[in-house]
Amino acid sequence: MDKKQTFFQRKNIEISARRYGIDALGAMAQGLFCSLLIGTIIKTLGGQLGIQYLTDIGTYAMAVSGPAMAVAIGYALKADPMVLYSLAAVGWAANAEGGAGGPLAVLIIAIVAAECGKMVSKETKIDILVTPGVTILIGVALAKLIAPPIGQVASAFGLIIDNATKLQPFWMGIAVSVLVGIALTLPISSAAICSVLGLTGLAGGAAVAGCCAQMVGFAVMSFKENRWGGLVSQGLGTSMLQMPNIVRNPRIWIPATLASAITGPIATCVFGLQMNGAPINSGMGTCGLCGPIGVWTGWLAPSEEAVARGAVALAPGAFDWLGMALICFILPAILSWIFCEALRKIGWIKEGDLVLPR
Repeated sequence: MDKKQTFFQRKNIEISARRYGIDALGAMAQGLFCSLLIGTIIKTLGGQLGIQYLTDIGTYAMAVSGPAMAVAIGYALKADPMVLYSLAAVGWAANAEGGAGGPLAVLIIAIVAAECGKMVSKETKIDILVTPGVTILIGVALAKLIAPPIGQVASAFGLIIDNATKLQPFWMGIAVSVLVGIALTLPISSAAICSVLGLTGLAGGAAVAGCCAQMVGFAVMSFKENRWGGLVSQGLGTSMLQMPNIVRNPRIWIPATLASAITGPIATCVFGLQMNGAPINSGMGTCGLCGPIGVWTGWLAPSEEAVARGAVALAPGAFDWLGMALICFILPAILSWIFCEALRKIGWIKEGDLVLPR
């Protein structure tokens, strides 16, 4: 056992929930953002502006989402360069074989391939052959073997959530909004979770509501302490910045979470807000305005995942735009501020509780 632990330590292999469930998952979301998500935005802008050059750029970026995710995961796992570069082929294969559940397949398979590659890296005199060979052979073999069923399971689970939201829009609106919003603020990736589940439609709209409630909520209710810098860093960056404060005083999480419990069912029951863009947008909230942009792109050109579940392009009316503005910006700001002020008055939130760490 000691030899095994020593070997793993020497190879920087850490089998833990944090390394795989936080570091790797968060990195995967960044890789997805820097390929599929930004590519979708650029392609949509190109289509709307009639600029073919932008459309082509967006298409190229979207096409390499698998390799981008796998390389990002390898980087988070501190893979050696030869392993890292080899993961591009693994990511492409896993994403292609995984279908709608491609991101989940990439996450699982890239982790296994990266750790196997790290085990043999620099252990032989023909490292240039052994390391990429082991990484790619194991990764692509796993992609052929387990990626299709992984994709089917992820797609089926996402479909269950989507259908449940359609059948019970009020209760599922609350559940999805609150849970995905909480995931966004926790040191895990709500974007990756939504992408893995292919969360679109009404469920995607509820997820957008919950994420926006967290980000806008914390940005507005902490304005007194953090001023404009805090407003921008939390409202357009991430509410995860408040995690150290939440650990010290969990009650500061109440206002934004209550806001998400209200905006979620309003999104599903009143406005029928659907997020039919790339599923990753469902878990992005107002980070770079990706949540609202996903709603907008879903109106004009639904993603493949959304089309598979019956989504069609539409011309948004005033009611649609009003719904998006209220759900993504106005209601989270007002509700979180009201709840926060109430908790300040009873002493649950005190001066300085919301100051961002520097």
